[in-house]
Amino acid sequence: MGILCKAAIAKGDGTFSIETIEVENPKSDEVLIAVKAAGLCHTDHDSLNWGKPIIMGHEGAGIVKAVGSNVKSIKIGDAVILNWATPCGECFQCKHENEHICENNSPVVAGGNGFTPGHAHLEGSKWNGKPIERSFNIGTLSEYTLVKASAVVKNPIQDMSFSAASIVSCGVMTGFGSAVNTAQVTENASAVVLGSGGVGLNVIQGIKVSKASKIIAVDINQTRLDMAMEFGATHTILADKEDKGLLKAAAKVKAMTNGRGADYAFECTAIPSLGAAPLAMIRNAGTAVQVSGIEQEVLIDMSLFEWDKKYINPLYGKCNPQKDFPKIIEHYRKGEIKLDEMITRTYPLENLQQAFDDMLSGKNAKGVIVFE
Repeated sequence: MGILCKAAIAKGDGTFSIETIEVENPKSDEVLIAVKAAGLCHTDHDSLNWGKPIIMGHEGAGIVKAVGSNVKSIKIGDAVILNWATPCGECFQCKHENEHICENNSPVVAGGNGFTPGHAHLEGSKWNGKPIERSFNIGTLSEYTLVKASAVVKNPIQDMSFSAASIVSCGVMTGFGSAVNTAQVTENASAVVLGSGGVGLNVIQGIKVSKASKIIAVDINQTRLDMAMEFGATHTILADKEDKGLLKAAAKVKAMTNGRGADYAFECTAIPSLGAAPLAMIRNAGTAVQVSGIEQEVLIDMSLFEWDKKYINPLYGKCNPQKDFPKIIEHYRKGEIKLDEMITRTYPLENLQQAFDDMLSGKNAKGVIVFE
């Protein structure tokens, strides 16, 4: 008999409920985690419509409660951060330092719909006596979760707030890594960030850590622009909803960057019609980065690519969890990036619907579910 606990179950039809599940003890390469906090993002809301029951949640932090016989990197009692893009270490991409797009384990590249078959034994979690999958192989909207050891990173600050630690594993990593790992923003550069939500704020923080001289935030919401300034933006542009492709905003960006355009531009809106917008913001030979994961068809005026511009569509900020999580935590320890300030509100699991409502209405930079 495993541990009985509460978890949020997406039904696959757009609805969810809080249910009692059973979580088994770990196999040799697995770890049992008592989840203490789970960050929320739009992907969690999307999982309501994945067409199958699933334990929700893919950002989280907690305490190790049990380890398998082959697990040596962590021990019972360790405070840890969970990582949803777990590498196998053996495939073509892992050997080319692209662990975030592992061909064997990635729930995005390999499995789709947030689960990689065989990655963690399916029988490890049961609902109504039947096996149930865990979102992105970790299912953090649960009091306990069973994961592969490769999904666990020991927190270098063992007494760090679990709420702050929980958001590192997706929203912070995606934004920060897109600036630092993917674009590799250079010192004294200029950069523009389209969208000042949770991911956009972390792009701004990554650009700031990279010592760029000009960081321009663009949004249609003045409150979000005010927040962008708190997180490192040096300039803001209040955009108009009717500005097609943000071309008017792009003209303002060019006026602020010697008429050329920014060195870098990051799209963080998740709006398909703005997929090409960062190309209009950058100078010739500049770099545009599509951070938000737009997957719909996007029509692009090819003149926006003139001349020698680069357009990158990264996943998860090219995350190498065992290296990147400690780097982010070290920046946090030094006061170079903000995490606690990003959390607008925390909620108990029973108030998950309110947390989703606040996220979808734009009230939160980041909402976090906390477990007693």
